[in-house]
Amino acid sequence: MEKKYINPDTLLAPRGYTHIVTIAGPAKLIFISGQVAVDKDGKLVGPGDLKTQIRQAANNLKAALAAAGATAADIVKTNTYIVNYKQSDYSAMREARSELFPDGEPPASTMVGVTSLAVEGLMVEMEAIAAVK
Repeated sequence: MEKKYINPDTLLAPRGYTHIVTIAGPAKLIFISGQVAVDKDGKLVGPGDLKTQIRQAANNLKAALAAAGATAADIVKTNTYIVNYKQSDYSAMREARSELFPDGEPPASTMVGVTSLAVEGLMVEMEAIAAVK
């Protein structure tokens, strides 16, 4: 088994974690750390705007996948955490997921309402597991 730790220069440099860990075997599994609504320089994108934050987190997720040689089509599992989740947030999440996964079978997923995330102002965090041959 071969493990590879990747912190692409297209994402904010992490402190205390790795953005991507891949494990190669018969299939390569890719574990993407939770991506949030910050740009490469660490600036919050879309303060107070859940839809904008979801799109930024999804774009960061795509950048992490690309750095590991994968696409959104390779995702097999997602976990999404939304601060102070209310039922009306579901439509924003569903719209963003339809952009992230426009074709094929959507991955298994979990969405969880939480009281807060690691940094003040963040409204959503998305993590994923992908598998490529």
